[in-house]
Order: sequence, then C-alpha cells, then structure tokens
Amino acid sequence: MSASSVRSFEYLESLPGTVFNRLYKQPSTALAIFRRMLPNLAKSLVMAMLYITRPLPVTDLETWVRPGSRRDQDTAVDLLERLQILKRTVEPGKPRSYVLTNPFASSLRQALTGGGNHKSFGVPSDVQTKISVTPAQLDDFARRQWEGVLGYMVGSTGIGLRNEGVNLSPSVKHLLQYGGLVDVRGRSVDITQDGFAFVLQEVNAQVWTILVLYLENAEQLGMDRVDVLSFLFMLGSLELGQAYSKANLTETQLQMLLDLRDFGIIYQDNPDSDTYYPTRLATTLTSDAGALRSASASFDTALSSSTNDKGYVVIETNYRIYAYTSSPLQIAILSLFARLSTRYPNMVSGKMTRESVRRAIGMGITGDQIIDFLYTHAHAQMRKNANVLPPTVVDQIRLWQIEGERMKSTVGFLFKDFLSAAEYEGPCHYARDIGVLVWKNDAKRMFFVTRHEQVAAYLKGQKEKRRDGG
Repeated sequence: MSASSVRSFEYLESLPGTVFNRLYKQPSTALAIFRRMLPNLAKSLVMAMLYITRPLPVTDLETWVRPGSRRDQDTAVDLLERLQILKRTVEPGKPRSYVLTNPFASSLRQALTGGGNHKSFGVPSDVQTKISVTPAQLDDFARRQWEGVLGYMVGSTGIGLRNEGVNLSPSVKHLLQYGGLVDVRGRSVDITQDGFAFVLQEVNAQVWTILVLYLENAEQLGMDRVDVLSFLFMLGSLELGQAYSKANLTETQLQMLLDLRDFGIIYQDNPDSDTYYPTRLATTLTSDAGALRSASASFDTALSSSTNDKGYVVIETNYRIYAYTSSPLQIAILSLFARLSTRYPNMVSGKMTRESVRRAIGMGITGDQIIDFLYTHAHAQMRKNANVLPPTVVDQIRLWQIEGERMKSTVGFLFKDFLSAAEYEGPCHYARDIGVLVWKNDAKRMFFVTRHEQVAAYLKGQKEKRRDGG
C-alpha cells in the first residue's frame, strides 16, 4: 500500500458494513479500492477468486502462497477482511473457507469487463463549449488553487505570498483548522506540527488528507458520506481534459463540486455550468503513482518536462542556508525555521539559528521534520558529499529540540498476560515484522504496538488453528 493510501484506508476501515455494501454497488468504487488500497498479494488473491463461486478452503488458498510468505498471506487476508472484500465461512465438518463478498465481486467483474448502464465512471458531455479547456490550463488552475491552500498555511510568516487571484472560502479555512493543520488565534494563522508534516508530503497524499477531513466533516454539512466517497472514487477514473455532465450527480455531489473547486480538484468556468472538468489532482486520486512529486516543489516539476530541479537548498557547516528558488511558497516554508536575510531574483539566503529553530519547534514542528525537509530538497551539489547534510548541523538541530524535551509519548496498545513464552513470542514477532512494534519486555511477556487490529486478527487466527487442530 502506498504512503498516500494510509489515511484513506484508516477512514474506510472505520466504516460500518452497511456503508461498504452501498459503496461496492458502484463498479468505479470497487475498481478504485482494488487498484489503490490493496497490496500486490491481496490483488492476486482477489483476481484468483473473482470467478470462483463456491467458498475456497483455507488449505487451497495456502497452496497459492510460498511457505516462507505465510505472514504476508495473513496480512493480505486480514486487510481484505477489514475492507469487507473477503469473508470467512464455517460449516460443520468442513474446513474454514473464504469467499469474496457481493456486491464487491460483481461490481469488480463489471468494471473489468465493461457493460451496463450504471454510469459510475462519469458521463462525458456532448455539449459544445465556446472555449475549450486544455490539460495545460487545468494544470495551471490546479497549481494556483493548491498553492493557495498551502500559502494560507505558511503565509503567516510575513514573506508576502502572491495571491494570484486565489481566495479561499471560509469552509476551506475551517477544514484546515478542523484537521489541526493550522492554529487560528484571532487573525493570526500558525502552521502546526501536523500541518508541516502535511506540507512535506507528496501532493497525492496531501489531497487524500484533505479529502478524508472533508469526509469526516460531511455529516455536519448534511451530506451523504456514501455519495461523497463514490464521487471521489469516480473522479479517479475520469480522463484529464474531458468535460463531464452534471446530469447524473446527486444533490450531495453537486454541492461537492463547489467545495472541490476551491482545492483545484474540479474546474468549472462558472458554478451554473452544466459541465465540469477533473484536474490532474482528481484523475490521479486512485492511481498508484502520485499526481505530483512533492508539495513544496509545487506543481512545477510535475507539469514541466524538466526533472532535474528537485534540490534547491544548500546549507553550510556554519548554518548559513542558500535556497535557489523564486517560489514564494518554498521561501515561506524555509522561513518557518530559518532567519532569511537576503533575497535575490532567483535565490534567498539566511541562517539557521537557535531562536529560529526553537520558534519552529514551538509551533509544533519537530527537528526530524526540519532535517527531512533539508535532506529531501538538498541541492545536487550537496548530494555529491558522503553526508548530504553536514553532521554538525543535523546534530545541532536535534540538540536544540531536546533542550525543551525530555520525554516522547506514543499512542498505542499494550499486550500482556500471556500464559507461556511460545504464546507471547508469536504475536510479538508478528508485530515486529509488520512494523507496528514499539516496545517489548520479554521477561514480563509484554509488548506495545501502534496498531492492534492485525495483531488481534493474528491471535484470533492462532486460536482457531489450535481449536481446529484439537
């Protein structure tokens, strides 16, 4: 599963079964979840079972996977069960079996083979417009709108971001505050730790973060979240540059058009138009590849032919920093943790000081986030060194952070009270293998994890195996 899928998966996992049943009636939704949410092994299992109508015994399923990959199989099956794609069937006197759920299986078959009049993949408009909209124009619109969102988040630094005609609606500002990405006090807007982490993400992950916040807020707006989810998954299947009709959209989806336009996900020349255009932000929602490389690099790299402009930051051992950029957004991000003193047409310079870094830390930005940002955007000349960033700078940033920190908290779950060492070691090693183990104490047979669902499913599976063996 790609990094940009995590937030959307966590939201889907929290939905009740009745919502999944309605969602999977749309072939576009079934295809989108298959493409985006499932790892390769889970996809292989689904495709192998797609045209099998009878329950498949678990012993047959295990023959499809190499013996050394059983844990990968358990993870894939657990994921499919949590997404209500696969369900267990237990009949007296027969081994435990699995079967694909309906309507997911029927909708995925329809999406792959075509046919039907469900119109879940959008209805292309046959209305001739006076002015045609090109993909380049859609990219430019999406860039302006999305940079307007990011500029609002970091624009309180006094750099003076160009507005470029982007006026964020109150609902967009409320959503950013609701999601904890900004902290608003009166007229002051400060980016938070989560907000800075958001800025460092690839754009596709940023878009999904915003959309999940939108979903969580949908019921307060009187919107049907199934309609919202179905529309979002449909957008990922549309074609860039093609106009689509609004005729088949529900009231909720028509309301969404206005909100998504503020984010640059949808383009309409005016709200009363009978058509809408998906931008690149929409058409890559359910793609494995991100729409754009990174937020702070803006849309320039993705929308231009050049691919050599990724790095623009140079930092010296004396904490002097030089950024070869004219992007107001990139400059504003730098000013969050550096004191900028000089600005040229294509470069800014300044210095990282204890005060500037401590100010960023006071806003919730961590030292590791600053280091990751500098590493990600280091100039090509910096990458020729054995250490991309000067070790003295990296160490000092961390020292400045721990001046005010002595303890780090982690939200998670504690597993304890195992009856034997063998009973303890299995789930503990499993938690380590899937990357959720934070701490363990072998002597006391206790371990701490960040997520409990897969570990709990593992324990349940082990219990069933012992019972079947008995």
